Order: sequence, then structure tokens, then C-alpha cells
Amino acid sequence: MDLQLAGRAALVTGSSGGIGAAVAALLAAEGCDVLVHGRNAAAAEEVTRRAAEHGVRADVVLGDLGEPDGAERVAAAARDFGVHILVNNAGPFAEHDWDGVRDAHWRAAFEGNVLSAARVTQALLPSLRAHGWGRVINVGSRAVRTPLPNMVEYSAAKAAVVNMTTSLAQHLAGTGITANCVSPGVIETPSMRRMFEERGEPVAEGAAQYAPNPVGRLGRAEDIAGAVLYLASPLADYVNGIELRVDGGITGTP
Repeated sequence: MDLQLAGRAALVTGSSGGIGAAVAALLAAEGCDVLVHGRNAAAAEEVTRRAAEHGVRADVVLGDLGEPDGAERVAAAARDFGVHILVNNAGPFAEHDWDGVRDAHWRAAFEGNVLSAARVTQALLPSLRAHGWGRVINVGSRAVRTPLPNMVEYSAAKAAVVNMTTSLAQHLAGTGITANCVSPGVIETPSMRRMFEERGEPVAEGAAQYAPNPVGRLGRAEDIAGAVLYLASPLADYVNGIELRVDGGITGTP
């Protein structure tokens, strides 16, 4: 199926690795130009190199979105790149419960997950409006619906991301720009694989214990990327203001 993304341009924040890198790779495979963002130059350049192998324009922008100046630099690079699609994927997480969480942790969670996305989005809206078509896709978390007691500030920040997405969709009515959110479940990472290996458990068996869900496995970065690409495409013109959970059905599972 042609997702009609060829010739368009996207900024994927936090795309030097993990879910963001998978999104950038899949966008490039569909013919979409990609601006890769991160703070590790070598990692971002490697993602960019792989994207360029698909014959698209690919470039790197570095910057700390937790700082207003850094976010503006990234947004300026995106405007120059001609971005039509913004994927707000960057967002730190940390583990704190109600006994251990402190003011600084709350500030870091909201700065990194909410304000960073809001800054870049707000800076790009004039150029998206001028183009008359655009996509803003925020990355949430399964913690939005099932807040995690060991990630209290992260869960709250991601809930704010979903709320922000809904208000943005309403704000952009009639502009040709949609705003949606994808909320991943538990995603398999190298560190998680190592954890299971150290326990002497195969990953499939570990997933059944660590994150039981009807699909019966951990999520993969490519699972999230596929959902993002659909929402980024013109095929999703009538999808707006939603939170799409990509979690194997773990939300609501006893």
C-alpha cells in the first residue's frame, strides 16, 4: 500500500535511537525526507546515513529540547528543511514512587515530555498553516491509562501530552493539520533483553511475566513506527485528536 508520503518531509525528535530511529527509518522507506534529531551526533548521523540509503533527503539537527533556545534551533532547522510532519517522540523517563519523587523530578518530567513538545509544535505551526497540510504526532505511553506507581511523574506528564494533543486538534480545526497521539506499551530494548538473559529467561517467557498482554510478547520499535506512519499519512485525514494505544492489549488486562 502506498502511504502517499513520498516527497513530504518530517522531523522526528529523539530519533537517534529506539522508537524514534525506527520511525525515521520507516518514513524514509516510504520516500519521506527525514530530519533526525538527537543529542548524540554520532548516533544521529548513523540513523541519517541509513535513511539516505532510500534515496531521500536526510539531515541531522542536534539540540536539547528541554531548553527554550535548543527547541527554537531545532524548530528553525525544521522550517528550513520544509517539514510537514512533526513527530514529538523525545521524552525522558525515570522511576520514582510517591515516597521518593521530588520537585526536581516533576519539573524534569514535564520539561522533557510536555514543554519540549509544546515548544517545537508552537514554533512550527505558522509554517504548517502556511502549507495548508500537516501532521503533529505526539508519543504518549500506556502509563496514561494505567499510571505506574513507580513512575508517578512520568505517568502524569504523559497524560498531559494526551490532553495537549486533544486541545491542539481542536485549535487547528479547518487548517488541514491534524494532531494525534500514539501510546506505546512495554517496548523491547537491548537493556530489557539483557535483563532477561541475566535471569536466564528467554525473552518470550520474560515478556509473559513482565508485561502480560493478549498478543503474548513485548512490543517492538517497529510496531510503534507503523502506527505513527499511518497517522502521518494522507490516508489518516479523518483521524484527529485521538490516542492510539499500541500496547498488545495490556491496557485493561488483569
